[in-house]
Amino acid sequence: MVYKSCDSFAVLRSMINYESMTPSHKLRGCVRTLYNTYLSPLTYLMFGYLFIVQSLITHTMKVLLVGSGGREHAIAMAIAQSSEEPTLYAAMKYKNPGIAHLCKDYVLVSETDVQRVADYAERVDLAIIGPEAPLAEGMVDALTGRGVRAFGPTQQAARIESDKSWARSFMTRNDIAGCPQYALFEDLSEADSFLKDHIDEDDLVIKPIGLTGGKGVVVIDNYEGGRQYLKTLQGPVIIEECLKGEEFTIQAFVDGRVVVPGPAVQDHKRAFEGDRGPNTGGMGSYTDKSWILPFMDKGDYNAAITIMQDTVDALRTNGVPYKGILYGQFMLTKRGPMVVEYNCRFGDPEAMNVLPLLKSDFVALAESAIDGTLKKADYDLRATVCKYVVPAGYPSDPQPTDITIDRESMDALLFYASVNEHGGRIATTTSRAVAVLGIAETIERAEEKAEQALHHIHGNVFARHDIGTAELVRSRVEHMKQIRAS
Repeated sequence: MVYKSCDSFAVLRSMINYESMTPSHKLRGCVRTLYNTYLSPLTYLMFGYLFIVQSLITHTMKVLLVGSGGREHAIAMAIAQSSEEPTLYAAMKYKNPGIAHLCKDYVLVSETDVQRVADYAERVDLAIIGPEAPLAEGMVDALTGRGVRAFGPTQQAARIESDKSWARSFMTRNDIAGCPQYALFEDLSEADSFLKDHIDEDDLVIKPIGLTGGKGVVVIDNYEGGRQYLKTLQGPVIIEECLKGEEFTIQAFVDGRVVVPGPAVQDHKRAFEGDRGPNTGGMGSYTDKSWILPFMDKGDYNAAITIMQDTVDALRTNGVPYKGILYGQFMLTKRGPMVVEYNCRFGDPEAMNVLPLLKSDFVALAESAIDGTLKKADYDLRATVCKYVVPAGYPSDPQPTDITIDRESMDALLFYASVNEHGGRIATTTSRAVAVLGIAETIERAEEKAEQALHHIHGNVFARHDIGTAELVRSRVEHMKQIRAS
């Protein structure tokens, strides 16, 4: 409809028999004609505009979370706190009750079944990929191909974790600092010969090149032990120098160019107290309120961030832009931070330390990383201590069991990990079951909260009670002093 400037009364006269009407009818006719001519179209336009605006306002963002562990429960909690107030969906291999409670809907599916997950994801606006395995299988590539925005690295970029040989060679080719001496062996008999010739010089580390869930790296101090471990492997391996120092982790949001890091975390891989026993996926971890750990200084932290930034820059230069979470695991040595490995996702348990401290909107950060517009992330400056509860016999001969949890009595956060919920019962699997997180102004107080929470979890399970204690932290500080002085 086209509107033109005109004499209102001329319009009225042309539309009604003006002269024959009574005065009252003339007035009503004028008002009605003015409304129909001018106000009615504007009213329709106004209501149309309001309808469009209301439609935009009432659209609820839909987010899919892929994964079912403790890390993913922490991510789900961060998503639920977003100002976007998103509707959460999940693709899980087993029913994690913590995640399921936060979801509108979920599907039980293998997290590496890329096509089934992609089919399910067509209902959502954004997908967050938690574990490394689906990233290595190309989950982000598949979702992007279907028009679903996905937070995580592409399959090619995920090789930074999924192919340790590629990662080490990449660091070497691009002169990235922090790379230890290493040798790659396609033939395990050649690896055996190398081990025999060099084990007397110092301890060595054997790493399968693929994904091992954080449990495939073995430190060897004698030839026979190394020889027996090589017999259990089937693929190529890397043998590296054994780095001496203290380990720490930094997890960062990355948008292809910008690296936005979080606080440093120290994980504890050994199964038993005193750092004894076999490696696990991680029995617990802690952070300090200062962002750096007590055995570090700010220069150590900054040097590690520089290595991560150089890695992201080199990936982009080589045509492999990295977007998602980059996890740098470092050994703080006399030479400074050295790269133990990179992971292409949040750590587990380390995600549980940092995500509850995140003050920035997690969903907004994920979208900014996808769009290449990351700026910064704000965290609450407090200390945390995380302790995992695992079934008896873990990790070599775990015995699944039912557990009971008194959440109301805890002054700590609870994260469900490898458990199943059936009819209100919580049953462990053969892996880490639940984690508790204490948050406080000091590591000591955070540890007390986590330890108290363990008393409210019952079943045939155990935990490492020494994680975050003053004695353990002090031993780390003293060890690092010895390393720097050596």
